[in-house]
Amino acid sequence: MWLDHRAVSQVNRINETKHSVLQYVGGVMSVEMQAPKLLWLKENLRETCWDKAGHFFDLPDFLSWKATGVTARSLCSLVCKWTYSAEKGWDDSFWKMVGLEDFVADNYSKIGNQVLPPGASLGNGLTPEAARDLGLLPGIAVAASLIDAHAGGLGVIGADVRGHGLVCEGQPVTSRLAVICGTSSCHMGISKDPIFVPGVWGPYFSAMVPGFWLNEGGQSVTGKLIDHMVQGHAAFPELQAKATARCQSVYAYLNSHLDLIKKAQPVGFLTVDLHVWPDFHGNRSPLADLTLKGMVTGLTLSQDLDDLAILYLATVQAIALGTRFIKEAMEAAGHSISTLFLCGGLSKNPLFVQMHADITGVALSCTGMPVVLSQEVESVLVGAAILGACASGDFASVQEAMAKMSKVGKVVFPRQEDKKYYDKKYQVFLKLVEHQMEYLAIMNDD
Repeated sequence: MWLDHRAVSQVNRINETKHSVLQYVGGVMSVEMQAPKLLWLKENLRETCWDKAGHFFDLPDFLSWKATGVTARSLCSLVCKWTYSAEKGWDDSFWKMVGLEDFVADNYSKIGNQVLPPGASLGNGLTPEAARDLGLLPGIAVAASLIDAHAGGLGVIGADVRGHGLVCEGQPVTSRLAVICGTSSCHMGISKDPIFVPGVWGPYFSAMVPGFWLNEGGQSVTGKLIDHMVQGHAAFPELQAKATARCQSVYAYLNSHLDLIKKAQPVGFLTVDLHVWPDFHGNRSPLADLTLKGMVTGLTLSQDLDDLAILYLATVQAIALGTRFIKEAMEAAGHSISTLFLCGGLSKNPLFVQMHADITGVALSCTGMPVVLSQEVESVLVGAAILGACASGDFASVQEAMAKMSKVGKVVFPRQEDKKYYDKKYQVFLKLVEHQMEYLAIMNDD
């Protein structure tokens, strides 16, 4: 449901209020958050949904309720998506101002009036019914949850990096940016004090790592965009057939095909004439503009496999350039980031990882921006396991569990010799959105 953008009218009205809670979501609420979706339900499904609902759950809280029968919500989901404050609780004036005063009247019973920190033990653990469904024993400890991306961040950001030659080894954990990349991507940076970044969600207190403030950048479509570009190309059936014949995924085949056609030049240089702006589903960060569209410049009449491979490469580069755009916005506001920690489905793609190392690091000195991959590829599950280990009492704190359970697998360093090329690509990237704004102004001019 986060990807459902139909509540555009509702989110615009919420943002017009300029309410103080909006300071904690980058200044502008996203259509992907829960308040506009709830308002849409009230206005469009009043009788069939709104009036009959007993509870409105975020997915992680729904799962913990199904497991334990406890309706307590996680601090993570409420703070990150529902405007709850870890320090002050719910703000009655916000809900009244946006037309959702119903929640205030019933003391927030439908959206959560018992809030627990992630990793806290819920009720009496797994209910007999849930235990039967899962093939487990009743009473097993169940933890208050994290949103999936935040669990991924928790699973990687605290890893012991000693012995890998990383600059962040001698730096605080706040120098690390966790990027959880799958259908979409989330960029998780933490700080000791609150940092307000325009267009980037947060700061959220204790929403991922206890005691730290979290800023969450993001790209609404990344893995989904790559699929869209590749599957929509005329050469996709040929690609499928050739990949199947080799028992490879289409992306492994494309990566090897790019190595074939690059000749003597670095593979990234194949896109010298092809540029992509990746906001095919609006911009989540740092522009926070859901009306932005995707752009491709440099197309030809070619529809062969080479053309598809280069379009795929340009799309992967555009996503990495978007990460650089977010990282620079966070740094301009006060974050100091030296290392990327990648996890999620796209982190299994070596081209995606290398492009992030090459492109996000070029703004820095010769130390670059190395990318750390965790030993356990499914870092979201590591984060969830950390919470479970806290709920069961195996660890006294989330921080202790993070240090013991997160491990570095592989480190990918940037190719410093490609710096000038990607600086130019980034200049074009920023020009693309600048031009899109100009086109919009021309078309809207009376």
